[in-house]
Parts: sequence; C-alpha cells; structure tokens
Amino acid sequence: MSYCLNPSCPNPQNTNSEKFCLSCGSKLLLKQRYRAIKPIGQGGFSRTFLARDEDKPSLPNCVIKQFYPQAQGTSTLPKAIELFNQEAMRLDELGKHRQIPELLAYFTQDDRQYLVQEFIDGLNLAQELNQNGVYNEIQIQQFLNELLRILQFCHQKQVIHRDIKPENIIRRHNPSQMRGQIVLVDFGASKVLTQTSIHQTGTSIGTPEYVAPEQMRGKALFASDIYSLAVTCIHLLTARSPFDLYDINNDVWLWRNYLEVSINDNLGRILDKMLATTPARRYQTVDDVLTDLNSLPTLISHPRTFTKPVQTSSNPIPSPMISSSPSQIDQELEEMKTIFMKGSKSNNKSNNPSTNNINNNSSNPPAQSTQQSANNSKIDDELEELRAKYQNNNNNS
Repeated sequence: MSYCLNPSCPNPQNTNSEKFCLSCGSKLLLKQRYRAIKPIGQGGFSRTFLARDEDKPSLPNCVIKQFYPQAQGTSTLPKAIELFNQEAMRLDELGKHRQIPELLAYFTQDDRQYLVQEFIDGLNLAQELNQNGVYNEIQIQQFLNELLRILQFCHQKQVIHRDIKPENIIRRHNPSQMRGQIVLVDFGASKVLTQTSIHQTGTSIGTPEYVAPEQMRGKALFASDIYSLAVTCIHLLTARSPFDLYDINNDVWLWRNYLEVSINDNLGRILDKMLATTPARRYQTVDDVLTDLNSLPTLISHPRTFTKPVQTSSNPIPSPMISSSPSQIDQELEEMKTIFMKGSKSNNKSNNPSTNNINNNSSNPPAQSTQQSANNSKIDDELEELRAKYQNNNNNS
C-alpha cells in the first residue's frame, strides 16, 4: 500500500510499486525515499503517517509528519508554523536520547513542510491501560523513575515538553522483555525556556485534562511537566478522566477515592506534591522528585486487589504497604500456625460427637491422633507455600 500525501487527492490509496498517485499525479515518494503507507493520526496543525524508508535495504518503518493546519489563513497560522519548525529543532537536539524519537529528515516538498522521524513500535500508555487495566504502585514507581530521567535530560537542555499525557508516551515493543522501554514522543508543543522567556506570557498550549494551571495562563515552567506527569500517573492508577479526579469547587484532588489498588502512603505524598496547583508548593525540579522517589523502601509486589481504600476523611490516605524481613515472616508464620492449630482442634471437637463426651475420649484416641496429624501436615504445607511466596516476592523486589 502507498498513500498519497496530497490533502486534496480524491483517492489517496495506491499500490506499492507506483511512483506517482494514480488519482492526482502527485509524487508518492518524499525525497525519493520515504513512502507513506497509511495515516496514523491528525491534530490541529499536522497529519502523521506510517511510512518506510526505501533508500535502505531493510525498508525500515518511519513516521512522516506533514504540516497541515486545519484553519488556513487565520491568526494562529504563524504560531503553527513556528511550532512545527520548533518540533524539528527539538527532535534534532534531543533525538539522540534512546527514549526520544530521532529526527531523520526535515524538508519542504511541493510547498508543504515535512519532518520524518524514527518509528516507535509499541502501544502508547492510553492503549496499554485499555488493554491491561490500571497500574499498581510498583508499576507507577517504575514508570516515574524512567520518565523522570527522560525529563531530566530534556530539562537540562532547557526544553519543556508541555504536552505530557498517556497518548504521548509509547512503550517500545521488545520480545525479549516483559515490559519494554518507554519513549516520550510529540515535541510539537515543546518550548525552550530562557531567562527572557521565563518572565513572558506565551501561548496557552497543552491538553486540558493534563495541563498545569500556570501553563494554561501561558506561563509554562519545568514544574509544569512535573504536574502533567503526576496527572498521567493518577489516570493510570484509576482509569478515570483527570476531570473526574479533581474537585474544582474545593480546589482539591480526589484521586484516592477512585483507586482500585492500594497505594503506599509515601508514594501518595510524592504524587500529591507533584500535583500541587500552586507552582511554589510543587516540586521545582525533576532531581527533587527523584530524590524522594529513590528514598522509598522497596515494595513487595502483591496480587491486585480491587477494593477501594477505607475512607476516614474527605481526603483519605491509604495505609502504607509494609515490606517484611525474613525473621518477621518466620515469626508471623509461626503465629499463624498456632492460630490454625487451635482452630483445627476446635473444629475436630465440634465435628466429632465422641469428643463432646469426656467419657468417650478414651474410645477413639488413635483416630483422633491420625486426623490431627493429617491436619498438622496440611497446615505445615500451606505455611511453607506462603513462606516461599514471601521469599520470592522479596527476591523480585
């Protein structure tokens, strides 16, 4: 399949071997090498296409982004052109990082602007959430650690992304790993923060559900990306729109009310500080977030529980998950064994009529002894299985 990039083409579908569109006659190859295969997205100012590079023997996939503003001739057009140019510049500067797409080409053809970038094979986090369900705290902690380091690289280059959301984060498909690397994409809204621009009011840009309040007012900061990342996290934890998670009347986040998994109290406090609506109360740098995040104890990965935490106030704080040491585990298992043994003896007495009469105790001692021995063995087996699970979880963490 070959797809014509002329926006006015009445029938853009073509066969693979064509060099010119059969419907409108436009060139199907950009720079004699990049062939669009199918459209994969469209925004207010651009269209994106899955493509392949026919200049290489392996015909690798890539992404073509075509500048295509929906509103021609409006006052927003100069800003749209500026943002498209800036995206190419940002990718050229940042794309050497493995977790940011590499810019392959940037040019004009047939009076239309194009940029070609690396194709990231995988699902974005919105698709992953829809497919696999909500994240647990271990996944959120790992995700934060990884994306914060990408942001650290961007911010060191003085670049604010300004549009962090699940759709702009792709998990790279890797058959050799259970969970591949995440990649931050779409730098179309990004901005370089300078000593001059930090004091200027710029364009209000970003996705309303995820954008920081000061960014909505045209005052984007590095802390604005931190805010959007935290909103992304609570969406991944709840699968609810961020609009549902915020009480605008009382100016408070209610994300804990919608949790389907338990969250460590310390991790919750980090997210709360990232979510502060006033920038001064928020983490100012990615390094500050990483410092607190890396001070968290390693958490034991427990099976998912779909019970909401008990609410004790209008802004409830769930109980922290505690990691037990091997000696604590042994002590707790011995206590459980004692409880089970007592329960087992009690059940034997209530279920065996002969044990209800003290005069019959001597008539069935071998049977009682055999049954009690079997119960003890079963309890020992179950406790050993629990011990193995705890030890396995500690090793994995």
